[in-house]
Amino acid sequence: MLGGIIMANLNELELQNLRHLIGAHCTIEKKLECYSEQCTDPTLKNMLKKDAQDAKNSKEKLMSFLG
Repeated sequence: MLGGIIMANLNELELQNLRHLIGAHCTIEKKLECYSEQCTDPTLKNMLKKDAQDAKNSKEKLMSFLG
């Protein structure tokens, strides 16, 4: 049950790993946003924006496991 996991059910290592993954997705999101702002090629710019949004969505899904 993906959405049913709450923080109380996570052991310390799992919680630490989850926080690490959330931080990594946040970093990826911000870097891709920055790259897309600097990009002049429209195709590449759109790809970077989409990938940034995907990273944000993944980060938010991971954060939902915290409760």
